[in-house]
Amino acid sequence: MSKGTFLSLQHSESVIANMAAEIFAAYVQRGEVSDANENEYIKKATHIAIKMANYADTLCKSDGEWMVEKSTGAASLL
Repeated sequence: MSKGTFLSLQHSESVIANMAAEIFAAYVQRGEVSDANENEYIKKATHIAIKMANYADTLCKSDGEWMVEKSTGAASLL
């Protein structure tokens, strides 16, 4: 029995990997992916997913990205 590959991804990495898989699947469905260009499309899908995640991060701020001044209750972005 061969040993498998095990990964330990952070949450943001797993989100990007999932996004990239969805994008890659669209290329496969369109018939654009072949054995010869598969790695190229994996890279392309991953770069697009990272670009989308970065763009979303500039527009949206999660709870952990806000700093609240305890004395005044005023909130500001970190």
